[in-house]
Amino acid sequence: MTFIKRLVFHIFWFLVSLTAGTVMAVAGAAIYFGPGLPDVHQLQHYQLSMPLRVYTNDHKLIGEFGAQRRKLVKGQNIPPEMTHALMAAEDANFYDHIGVSPKGLARAAVELASSGAIQSGGSTITMQVARNYLLTLDQTFTRKIREILLSLQMEQILGKQQILELYVNKIYLGQGAYGIGAAAETYFDKPLDQLSLPQMATLAGLPKAPSSLNPIANPERSLIRRNWVLLRMQQLGYIDNRTYQQAVQAPIGVQRHHSAPEVQAPWVAEMARQFALERFGDEAYTGNYRVTTTIDSQLQQNARSALVQGLIEYDTRHGWRGPEQQDIPPGLAEAQDRASHQGLEQELSESPEVAQTARQAAERSRTTVSGVEGDVSNWVQVLDRTPRLGPLQPAIVVADNGQQMKVLLKNDQVVTLDWDGLKWAREWKSPKWRGPVPDTAADIARRGDMVRVMQQEDGDWRLAQLPDAEAAIVVLDPQTGALRALQGGFSFQRSQYNRATQAQRQPGSNFKPFIYLAALENGMTPATIINDAPIVQEGVGSQDDWRPENAERSFGGPTRLRVGLYRSLNLVTIRVLRSIGLDQTLDFLQRMGFDRERLPHGLSLALGSANLTPLEIARGYAEIANGGFRVQPWFISSVHKGDSDDNLLSAPSSPAACRSCDPLDSTVTIDGRTYPIAERIASPESVYLLHSIMRDVIEKGTGQAARALNRSDIVGKTGTTNDQRDAWFSGFNDSLVTTVWVGKDSNKTIAEYGSQAALPIWMKFMGPALEGTPEATPPQPEDIVRVRIDPDTGKRLRDGEQGGITELFRKDNLPPYQKRSVQPELEDESGSQGTGSYDAIF
Repeated sequence: MTFIKRLVFHIFWFLVSLTAGTVMAVAGAAIYFGPGLPDVHQLQHYQLSMPLRVYTNDHKLIGEFGAQRRKLVKGQNIPPEMTHALMAAEDANFYDHIGVSPKGLARAAVELASSGAIQSGGSTITMQVARNYLLTLDQTFTRKIREILLSLQMEQILGKQQILELYVNKIYLGQGAYGIGAAAETYFDKPLDQLSLPQMATLAGLPKAPSSLNPIANPERSLIRRNWVLLRMQQLGYIDNRTYQQAVQAPIGVQRHHSAPEVQAPWVAEMARQFALERFGDEAYTGNYRVTTTIDSQLQQNARSALVQGLIEYDTRHGWRGPEQQDIPPGLAEAQDRASHQGLEQELSESPEVAQTARQAAERSRTTVSGVEGDVSNWVQVLDRTPRLGPLQPAIVVADNGQQMKVLLKNDQVVTLDWDGLKWAREWKSPKWRGPVPDTAADIARRGDMVRVMQQEDGDWRLAQLPDAEAAIVVLDPQTGALRALQGGFSFQRSQYNRATQAQRQPGSNFKPFIYLAALENGMTPATIINDAPIVQEGVGSQDDWRPENAERSFGGPTRLRVGLYRSLNLVTIRVLRSIGLDQTLDFLQRMGFDRERLPHGLSLALGSANLTPLEIARGYAEIANGGFRVQPWFISSVHKGDSDDNLLSAPSSPAACRSCDPLDSTVTIDGRTYPIAERIASPESVYLLHSIMRDVIEKGTGQAARALNRSDIVGKTGTTNDQRDAWFSGFNDSLVTTVWVGKDSNKTIAEYGSQAALPIWMKFMGPALEGTPEATPPQPEDIVRVRIDPDTGKRLRDGEQGGITELFRKDNLPPYQKRSVQPELEDESGSQGTGSYDAIF
């Protein structure tokens, strides 16, 4: 008895000491950390956040950010079953503990004493609220202590129902849904109070791993987690056995909620989001801000359509790369058998019936579709969670019969692809090589394979695939620099990378007009003769000699400047740069707005070796289009807070071009908006001459395909880089500038020139964009004159001399006269006149 009494005595004092130590540790932590803790009282007055909304300039919605995926649920409106499901999954003793469970406090004290740190895990709902509202998510010792202290305070100030309300409206539950109200609509397309018990259990199971356990991304794993929550509810006495047995047999029952903006401009919406975040901080997502952009809704739709169609056509030319997925099991039960159980070990280990009931529920999810044999429940789920990208819809092959293919689409639609929509799918071998035309549909894809399909204008369906290349298109108003349309890639869902503003790529010959403008500004004329001959620059040290070549790998000898640009002759352009001088050219490009430090300080600058974004190139072309004024691209027209139009927070102040303004004017009004007048960076005469030269790119150069638009006011330039890694076309008329880039994010070859890959996209956009508008050409400056010259020498012909061509010049910069090859007296006696050229005489 003495031993037992001693043992009880020691155990008693050990527990007292442990409790005292725990209390002292908490008290000490409170004293140390208390002054720096956030004020818990602020949680009593939290406000429902309102979304950031982004619009086009004609007031069409292009994006919402923030609270649009959160639907506030008041504490008293939380269904009891939902509360019980959350407690079963996250915190069974929620209504009994003081913010931190006693076991949690004891464990924390032991961990602190033994290791000097508190491990994460086992957080109560109160602790999660403290973390989500008042703290960061860093896994640190300090943060855990602060979390515990705040939880203890919270329980003294707030009621359990208030804490639960805070919790259910803040937690992230996957698929962009924050809070159980938004999640109910996201996954089941109905209000929270209309959910069934299994659906509530599904939501309650999501906080553990919302991305990998949600019923859209992983229905088979979600079933296991859901049924574990239901089992816990039964064990805790929240539901009886009969209710439990019925609930665990219920099918997954996902019904996605879909919403779409009025205009598809996701990259612009993201740019506006970043602007608002930088200016207003996190309040941008909650402060009911309305951002109006300069985007024109119709031009944006045209730009997106042109880019998407152009990339699909490019991809079709290069062959079929195979299905996106192969051998997808049709039924959910079979898919569950193949699924990984990693991360669900706890749920599966607690009771074997979890796996059994999940399997039974999967079997009860059996789905049939007219025209398809057997259970297709998994196919339906796979299609539902696979996004449509542009016009390309996901489809699963259900039959391949000869030269026909039958596929299952979303919404249980079954369509047939005829041979006309299949025969293009020659096997991709390399960027420049395709296999033979397939013989049957089975050569392309088989039952259970996921492919992409698209509906054509005539209503027929054709096979498609996600393009292997990417593209960007930028459309600017050249007078103001306002962004009118922008598409940063094929699909924002596929990749949020904005190639229009972030992809720094070599523009190749698309950069040459800037070099030629510098030449015209420095005294050259369209008739200046440049020798198209080999160039060798000796390498430094171990570097090889640099031997640039023309694309045709030929040499033309003495060549006029005009011909050098419209034929895109590399050697002529290099000699032009060398003649102007590298430093002087860089100075000029800097005045245009290019970052001098990012431009090559060598002759390769002439060939477009700088790394520039499509937006930067478009701005340079805008300065050519507007007559030589430096403009800065901008896209935020105004920002309002609330619904009132009076609360203007931001307005544009970017300079605008004005050809007709008096030199003493400081502002110009365009479409009712006043702008400061932009700095002139090139003379109107030089810009006009460049326009004329670039028109020849369309008339007889690499851009001849654009003649199909039947407009005399469009000019432009192609561009292709080494190994055809980048394809460009930039062009404009007096009112619209458009730059198109096509390439691969991997920087591998696309095996096409700018005239093949980029120009068709440009034409698809500019055709509809300019349809019905009058031709807009720049006015000819008074100092520009037309003079006849000898095309071989670039020199002026005298009045009465035969032959020659007409060229444009500044009247104060005319070429010298061609020397006569015979004496004037002899000409008079013979009754004929020479052309002034050697070939004309002999």
